[in-house]
Amino acid sequence: MSGIAAKLQHNREKAQGIGSNSHAVKYLNQDYESLRASCLDRGQLFEDDCFEPLPSSLGFNELGPNSHKVRGITWKRPKELCDNPQFIVENATRTDICQGALGDCWLLAAIASLTLNKQVLSRVVPHDQSFEENYAGIFHFEFWQFGEWVDVVVDDRLPTRDGELLFVHSAEGSEFWSALLEKAYAKINGCYEALSGGSTTEGFEDFTGGIAESHELKNADPHLFKIIKKALERGSLLGCSIDITSSADSEAVTYRKLVKGHAYSVTGADKVEYRGDTVQLIRIRNPWGQVEWNGAWSDNSSEWRYVSSDDRARLTNRSEDGEFWMSFSDFLRQYSRLEICNLTPDALTGDEYKKWAESEFEDTWRRGVSAGGCRNYPNSFWMNPQFVIKLDEVDDDPDDGEEGCTFIVGLMQKNRRRMRKMGQDMETIGFAIYELPEEYSGKRQVHLKKNFFLRNCSAARSETFINLREVCNHFSLPPGEYLIIPSTFEPNKNGDFYVRVFSEKQADFQEIDDPVESHVEFDTLSFQIIILMIFLSLFHYLQRILNRVVTKRDDIKTDGFSLSTCRNMINLLDKDGSGKLGVVEFKILWTKIEKFLRDADQSGCMSASEMRMAVEAAGFSLNNTLHQIIVARYSEPSLTIDFDNFVGSLIRLESLFNTFNTLDKDGDGEIELGFMEVRVEMW
Repeated sequence: MSGIAAKLQHNREKAQGIGSNSHAVKYLNQDYESLRASCLDRGQLFEDDCFEPLPSSLGFNELGPNSHKVRGITWKRPKELCDNPQFIVENATRTDICQGALGDCWLLAAIASLTLNKQVLSRVVPHDQSFEENYAGIFHFEFWQFGEWVDVVVDDRLPTRDGELLFVHSAEGSEFWSALLEKAYAKINGCYEALSGGSTTEGFEDFTGGIAESHELKNADPHLFKIIKKALERGSLLGCSIDITSSADSEAVTYRKLVKGHAYSVTGADKVEYRGDTVQLIRIRNPWGQVEWNGAWSDNSSEWRYVSSDDRARLTNRSEDGEFWMSFSDFLRQYSRLEICNLTPDALTGDEYKKWAESEFEDTWRRGVSAGGCRNYPNSFWMNPQFVIKLDEVDDDPDDGEEGCTFIVGLMQKNRRRMRKMGQDMETIGFAIYELPEEYSGKRQVHLKKNFFLRNCSAARSETFINLREVCNHFSLPPGEYLIIPSTFEPNKNGDFYVRVFSEKQADFQEIDDPVESHVEFDTLSFQIIILMIFLSLFHYLQRILNRVVTKRDDIKTDGFSLSTCRNMINLLDKDGSGKLGVVEFKILWTKIEKFLRDADQSGCMSASEMRMAVEAAGFSLNNTLHQIIVARYSEPSLTIDFDNFVGSLIRLESLFNTFNTLDKDGDGEIELGFMEVRVEMW
């Protein structure tokens, strides 16, 4: 299926609810229920031919087929490793997750955080699975992937060495949900090695469908305490950690009883009156259930004596083992990083939580068409996809008394982890936000051009351009319409991306693009050359005459017109179907060529970005999809377009618009084609 057809099909399925957590997409079309039933009927254990126990499933480099690290590895089922394997014993806990020989601690921290929220965990790990009832060697898990939930099936053959699991395992050795979850995640990303290196926020998002933001606490947002309170009110998952400077620091306990390199959860934020001042407090949970902060505002500290009895009862009665309060100022000093995963509205049930409003779009960067690079490249930056967000409603509790609209923008590049096998890695990505001038207000079919960005500064932007899967930032801007421009740092980098906006209030979020229209006028300028022949037949004859003229021009770069271009010229203007051009028809053709000569760049050829402007100057308004087709068809590998291809593309465009307008009987912008009409148009 072509890219455009696949996109249309994907949009139709999404409109039908396919891709939701309750109706997940079947990864590689593998259906868990039918596969399990088939195995039970045949009395055989499932063997996954889409992720086989082979070296290629392990990795491509350090875990590649020729690496010494894969020697001695055998794939075994849990029943071969212990007498009584269990999927989940009672409830999933963080002790079920012990790191193995793979550098995916970021993933394990996200899995550990999952165990703190049973509702979220159940969306990822269906609990109706076991090694006893209806066991068939098959399990399944659901992951969020770039806007849709995907159900991934795996068999339970796991990589081992010397009878021990090689990767994730439980502390007891008899519980296997985490090891099987890791295998399913490896499958959807291509192999186990693809999981090496990453950020906890990536795992947060793939397990919740939420949008994750990271805050460096040494340079904390001045409104961070309020951001935390709002996140907790919306049921967000919050994690914090203390950076380590060496491997020896990992899990090291400070004199204040905080553990370095360890994933904590933030579970509360509040204020109390203390000795005449208001103190901001943060409640933190250590998943170990022990080793607690012993500084100010800890469980037995003296500070609690000087707060009201109501505050003391309200806050201290809710503390549990491993959970403690500390002042927000101490939190900023002691911890290095805070990560917040803001959940989608469908992830939260009940009315106790406020919910974000969510908008999303998928799009592409394509070299020469929509991969314009960052603002450092003004000649092409405007070519990037453009989105408009309309913020009408201000927050209920504005910061510092100033009315503003809070929203989060997340820009994610798709499938890059899976592409590591092909030698491709993350691109460097970011985005800029511009206030939309009043003259463009409400307009959605106008792709803003180069001059707009030369004359206007951005209102906000991503904190940095970085080679991570996602760039995400928190903003508060006055009501209005804003243009969001996502881009790679350098131009002409191909990639697929997914952009989301979470807003406190409902916000209109749309992609904008030029309409598809033709404004070509059939003028009747005077003859530019003496017509030597009354009729021109055969494509090569037209080719010979035109080439005599254009090859004498120093201002264009061409090796002459191709037979294909000449055929298209005759097809466009041959009204009687004779395969010939009359004198009037040839006059019209030459008028067009002269106009194209004026549109061409003085260098003799044009870049893809110049081509886009020239197409517009010639009277055509095209969207990104059509520009992408033109560049793919007519440009050289260097993304330059010579005169022959320039003329050929414009002649072809005019033919297509003429044909469409002829078939569009009622002028509604839609046509129906029978098989014969399709065949005629193809030829």
